[in-house]
Amino acid sequence: MKNKETRLKPGLTGSAEITVANQHTAAAMGSGHLQVLATPAMIVLMEAAAQNAVDGLLSAGQQTVGTHLDVSHHGATPVGMRVVAKAELIAIDGRILSFRIIAHDDKELIGEGSHQRTMSSVASFNRLLRKKIERP
Repeated sequence: MKNKETRLKPGLTGSAEITVANQHTAAAMGSGHLQVLATPAMIVLMEAAAQNAVDGLLSAGQQTVGTHLDVSHHGATPVGMRVVAKAELIAIDGRILSFRIIAHDDKELIGEGSHQRTMSSVASFNRLLRKKIERP
């Protein structure tokens, strides 16, 4: 039987959505003073969309970790409005997965860019964390 990772292929898509609440605003997150969707909150949603595109296809004990983002946020979204992020897997280079990501609210495109996630063994990742914690 093949590893699940062999089912990863360009064209896979994922999405994630929220309704903007006070905790998602720039004022609440400390990235500004306005009561609109914070850029960090939009980025979290975009990363979740990318993760959702591949999570069900990873073998047991495997995960992806975000390693690179290049994102523009060019539309303000008020509290109460829905935001949907979508990700499309566009390339696979060894363990590196590259995604095109977008986010839109109920009215317009509010953000877009690219995102990379690296496939990793959960056990190996946890070993690296333990080593880091134990370093003087």
